[in-house]
Amino acid sequence: MAALCQEDPSLERHFKGHRDAVTSVDFSPNKKQLASGSMDSYLMIWSMKPQMRAYRFVGHKDAVLCVHFSPSGHLVASGSRDKTVRLWITNAKGESTVFKAHTATVRSVHFSSDGQSLVTASDDKTVKVWTVHRQKFLFSLSQHINWVRCARFSPDGRLIVSASDDKTVKLWDKTSRECIYSFCEHGGFVNHVDFHPTGNCIAAGSTDSTVKLWDIRMNRLLQHYQVHSSVVNSLSFHPSGNYLVTASNDSTLKILDLLEGRLLYTLHGHQGPATCVAFSRDGDFFASGGSDEQVMVWKTNFDAADYGDAAKPQKYGSSVDVTHGTGSEMDCGIHHKKTKTQDSGRTHEQQEEETSLANTLEHIMGQLDVLTQTVSILEQRLTLTEDKLKECLENQQKIIQNKTN
Repeated sequence: MAALCQEDPSLERHFKGHRDAVTSVDFSPNKKQLASGSMDSYLMIWSMKPQMRAYRFVGHKDAVLCVHFSPSGHLVASGSRDKTVRLWITNAKGESTVFKAHTATVRSVHFSSDGQSLVTASDDKTVKVWTVHRQKFLFSLSQHINWVRCARFSPDGRLIVSASDDKTVKLWDKTSRECIYSFCEHGGFVNHVDFHPTGNCIAAGSTDSTVKLWDIRMNRLLQHYQVHSSVVNSLSFHPSGNYLVTASNDSTLKILDLLEGRLLYTLHGHQGPATCVAFSRDGDFFASGGSDEQVMVWKTNFDAADYGDAAKPQKYGSSVDVTHGTGSEMDCGIHHKKTKTQDSGRTHEQQEEETSLANTLEHIMGQLDVLTQTVSILEQRLTLTEDKLKECLENQQKIIQNKTN
């Protein structure tokens, strides 16, 4: 690994104990513990204090694909290929309660910010919401047409976002249980999605190697990052909302500066795919897991609060392809000062032209849909006509045969 100057992220420590690929990582709210799930079917709770032993929790009958600490830190939720969700008490006993409602692999678990609800996502194509204290299944959201990889509550708990192998990201109203909007810009399966800390934006990573950010108030694409050379498996927002860390099959972690719309750091640590990544609740650390069975803890180092207009050199010299939607500035409602992004050289007229072009394309797509439906109706009518004609000919043949006889 290249020598890092003081303000660069640095690898603090790594944990070894899993016997197969690590699938998910999450810090406890007080940063004293780190949870990880693995294909080895174990949930591990690592102590951030040196020389403290780790807990290996046994209970799942198959790969553990997702873990998440409750806001209080007293519980850890996990989801597994064994189709169950478990709630664990994070003490030495490792006691757990089993939730059963999914009929296939559970790929995602997430607590609401008040700790009252849990949202899960599964290969059974559903998103399910549960009550934590009564340990009861409440309802399903069922509009995805393929495996659901990830589901998250908004910071205020009123919305749910989900990502699926049907290549869509769906936004749901928790109260009405209706799908508010579907984002369809990804060209591959959508592996991971999360809310910006303000709740005004969402970010998603896909098998098409891209990361996309949308403003959910106007349902428009804000930023598009083509910085990885392979599948994007996981992402996590820094609590300031100014940075996003991503993990990819290209074995790297990347930190994106959302204010300036550019790649800030590329981190090499894992041998093989980097499968998961998550910031601590205060943003001082982030953890990553990989198919190399390792869990790594990184110190963020760069001061997110002070970082503003200072142009920092891009680390490790990686090539960047960052493009944006028609809104070329990342504004999720928390920054009074807007920092120009990489493509801010475009004129207002160019942006208007792009908007106009997008609207025209949308109109053309709409017209194509109408034409497709019209052709379909015509085909049905033609089939009916052919059937009637065939019937008439058969009747005529029968009449001729009868006359002949």
